[in-house]
Amino acid sequence: MKASKKHIGSFLATVRRALSLVCGSNRSLAVASIVVRVVQGLLPLMVLYLTKLLIDTVIEVLKTPMDDSSLTRILTILGGIAGVAAVTAMLTTVGDLISRIQAQIVTDHMYALLQAKSVEVDLEYYENPHYQDTLHRAQQEAPYRPTAILNALLQFGQSTISLIAMGAVLWWLHWGVIPILILAAIPYFAVRLQQSNRLFVWERERTPLERKAWYVHMLLTQAIAAKEVRLFDLGPRLRQWFLDARSTLCRERIALERRWALSASVAQLIGITGIFGVYSFVVMRTLHGQYTVGDLVICFQAVQRASGFLESVGRSVAELYESNLFLTTLDEFLGIQSRLPTPVRPKTFPCPMGQGIVFDHVSFQYPHEERVAIRNLTFSIKAGEHVAFVGANGAGKTTLVKLLCRLYDPSGGRITIDGTDLRDYAIVDVRSAVSGIFQDFVKFQLSAKDNIALGVKASGAEQSAIAQAARQAGVHETIERLSNGYESLLGKLFEGGHELSIGEWQKVALARAILRDSQILVLDEPTSAMDAKAEAELFERFHDLARGRTAILISHRLSTVKMADRIFVVNEGQIVEQGTHDELMAQQGLYTSLFVTQAQYYQ
Repeated sequence: MKASKKHIGSFLATVRRALSLVCGSNRSLAVASIVVRVVQGLLPLMVLYLTKLLIDTVIEVLKTPMDDSSLTRILTILGGIAGVAAVTAMLTTVGDLISRIQAQIVTDHMYALLQAKSVEVDLEYYENPHYQDTLHRAQQEAPYRPTAILNALLQFGQSTISLIAMGAVLWWLHWGVIPILILAAIPYFAVRLQQSNRLFVWERERTPLERKAWYVHMLLTQAIAAKEVRLFDLGPRLRQWFLDARSTLCRERIALERRWALSASVAQLIGITGIFGVYSFVVMRTLHGQYTVGDLVICFQAVQRASGFLESVGRSVAELYESNLFLTTLDEFLGIQSRLPTPVRPKTFPCPMGQGIVFDHVSFQYPHEERVAIRNLTFSIKAGEHVAFVGANGAGKTTLVKLLCRLYDPSGGRITIDGTDLRDYAIVDVRSAVSGIFQDFVKFQLSAKDNIALGVKASGAEQSAIAQAARQAGVHETIERLSNGYESLLGKLFEGGHELSIGEWQKVALARAILRDSQILVLDEPTSAMDAKAEAELFERFHDLARGRTAILISHRLSTVKMADRIFVVNEGQIVEQGTHDELMAQQGLYTSLFVTQAQYYQ
């Protein structure tokens, strides 16, 4: 009993949640939908009543000579039936129009919620397969489920109103007809609920395989892998992987649908037996003179319609239950909370910084990984100092930047800026103080101007500032040569776009980082895609680019970091050496070994 109450309470709470989402997107449309459905629910009773009047009047006229009053009465009833039909048609059209508009508005509203939560969650979630499953289910179901719940509720209300009206007619004929029709509808209703449960469980279990199929489809159809798909002739293999995944999903879904169809057929046969039992009962009473022909017609129509309305009510409840199950996916996604604690009373971020950045015995291990990325790391960077971190791939250099940006928090130790723990500042203030370019920079398929202007928070960055950032990054002349200059669309995703080389894209990303007026500038492998000349030119003016800022340069090419004020050598998550280039070369340690190894290929 308690479990049933809990399920009902959860169901009603989810329905209220869905209605709040729908009404929140556009309340007036929701009210209009309710009004239309209520009126539509009452119209069948009027049709039945007018039909009975018409049949009884015609039979009465056939027994006596027809006069003008009889004809007028018949025409009046026919006019009433025609009027109800016209109103029904108009309301159907209006209702469909409202539903389509509402579906579009609610879908856009739901996408806005999904996008807001996607931006809000920690970076950690994007590296978690369980989160990706949850996001995929939310994207698949959430945009249309609230509208489906509203439509199911409205249909439930409309069918219930019509059912009550039909029930009054059937009660007038004989009260025993009503429980028979209800009992006949129960099997189908139970089968629908059972199918909803099975489908929900199956879709949750198969989300990883669904995502795998979607990923392979993306590789086949998008530019991200187009070159390698053709070079290595991956098409047949990828298509077979997609076919295998989809075949499994299709086979299991068809099995579910077949099981549902068999159960539903048996349930409907039971329902049909009950309905024809009622028909037989009514016919026998008519033959014994207890009902008129008009009563027989209205009873047949009432039974038929009541049966349809009962099925509609059951279908609506089943759809509500199904949507309730799937809408829990949305609540699960929207309920994701940041694991980065926010201070109740955040301290004011120093502007400008006075002391600098300190990593105090910092350790970090990525969630769901056994390997420790950083172990007991301690170092400091003075305000305005230009430093470099070097080391092999996987040494932990980029992880340092993620921690500094508070994309993650340390597993142990603490990071301070001007003596205050990074966690005591507002996250938005910390990230606003940092600008940079990552190894996996984004190639935004936007205009050159917008690509660079994304570096600043406020829209409408001045053209002169954008152009200056492009000059400093060495990409101004490239942009000027495009057909529309800074208004030219970059990338080939949209018509009229211009594709850049990977090195030119990296310069655009660098310009974006330079434009942002931040205190800390992070350059993570900023020249990995540039040619030797462009790389040399960039590092010749490195100190000018970073003037007035604390700069952190990350690279595994040691020739690019010689001009740094200090160089930290990272190995297996620990700093093993630090100093200027000359000091490190004099130590004859790991830095010297790496530098000599790289330099020999240029001799």
